Amino acid sequence: MKKIAFPLIFLLATSLACQEGRNRQATNQQEIPAQFTSLESETESYSENFNEYWYKGEAEISSYKLEQARYGEIHEGHAVLVYVTEDFSKIKQVKLDNAGSAGADRVPILKLNLTKKFNTGIYPYSIMQSIFTPVEVDKHPHSLKTTMSSQEWCGHVFAQLNNRKDHYELSSYSYFESEGDVHKQLEKVLLEDELWNKIRINPAELPIGKVKLIPSVIHSRLRHRALKTEEANISLEEKSENMHYKISYASTGRSLEIVFGKAFPHKILSWEESSRSGYGPNARNLVTKASLMESMNTDYWSKNNTEDLHLRDKLRLP
Repeated sequence: MKKIAFPLIFLLATSLACQEGRNRQATNQQEIPAQFTSLESETESYSENFNEYWYKGEAEISSYKLEQARYGEIHEGHAVLVYVTEDFSKIKQVKLDNAGSAGADRVPILKLNLTKKFNTGIYPYSIMQSIFTPVEVDKHPHSLKTTMSSQEWCGHVFAQLNNRKDHYELSSYSYFESEGDVHKQLEKVLLEDELWNKIRINPAELPIGKVKLIPSVIHSRLRHRALKTEEANISLEEKSENMHYKISYASTGRSLEIVFGKAFPHKILSWEESSRSGYGPNARNLVTKASLMESMNTDYWSKNNTEDLHLRDKLRLP
């Protein structure tokens, strides 16, 4: 992975105007809190910090204590966020094998691999999502791809969204007859899932106000809801030196609040997701919670021997 130079607009005095130009879906924009201006005030210094942190040949791995709502109950488990930069193919939408010869097909991206593991009674759940978001936001305002899979003893499901010329292309597979194999186009609007990456790339340009979003792919699969564009109300405020980014959907009553550090590198500290859980008489509103346990930066792909197992202990993972 090589360092790159790219324009990240972080002039917060003009953040509202920049935001309106990049997020045409948003209306009734509210100003970013004045305290947010203490993050970084110059484009050049922020770009240098970004390159120094994200382009030194390591990934950021963070572990979280998880309380996951499922079947009308809360189940304990753990989650992991793995952030890493890669060179991506704009055409094939996969990681490039030879970025040096890719030319204009090369797109530098920030990838998030999010995993959740928890048990529901006798059987386990294993969920993973990958989100591929270009760091050059001016050139590529939308993420190029996101994939999601969920495995448990009943079976497994898989969903993928690809960024095409004028739409998102959804491919979804499930062992449920009513869901089966789905192939359809979705309006090209912001993805809720890519906001996790945009927080890390440049939080001053996060959309706020009323915004059209494609909701979380994980939530839609667990709730067996068809993915579609929905209107959300988004707010950003400072509390106790951290930033709280809240997404609320009036149509479903679901909300997601992500807490991240005000200072660079804006690490994800916790999140809470409030939604309906369970079916029939057991259905009720519950809150899924995750709180940061440990974090490290390392080239994990080279730590694949038995002698490296102690690193899981450092992350407090089973």
